[in-house]
Amino acid sequence: MRTLHVGLRVTDLGRSLAFYRAIGYEVVGSVPETPIGRLSMLKLPDDQFVTVELVHDGKPVERGTDVSHLVVQVESMADTLDVLAEHGIEPVAPGEEREDGLKTTFIADPDGRRIELVQWPAGHTDGMTAADWPAERD
Repeated sequence: MRTLHVGLRVTDLGRSLAFYRAIGYEVVGSVPETPIGRLSMLKLPDDQFVTVELVHDGKPVERGTDVSHLVVQVESMADTLDVLAEHGIEPVAPGEEREDGLKTTFIADPDGRRIELVQWPAGHTDGMTAADWPAERD
């Protein structure tokens, strides 16, 4: 298991992208529509993988609602969910599985913070790279 990245909610995506680009982050890809909003994946030039995900859902961000979720890579979703169930921890939403084998689900910590569990498809790198979004950039 390893931490993949942190999802940060943003009020103004354009302003936030300009800010993070000024710091040195590069946009490696985006997902225009998800249940939690538009996602923009960023990494620093010396990072191998995505480390920050900007989440824009059109709602104002107030202090305390700015962290969307933490993402953790798991080797086996089924094995991880079995172990979590032994500790009384169940997913807070139905899991998803794409045709390519990517599996995701969300759990929540005792304070309600969401943690996304991700099992990469066979042969995928240990993190997100520009190869995950070959045709689109913000």
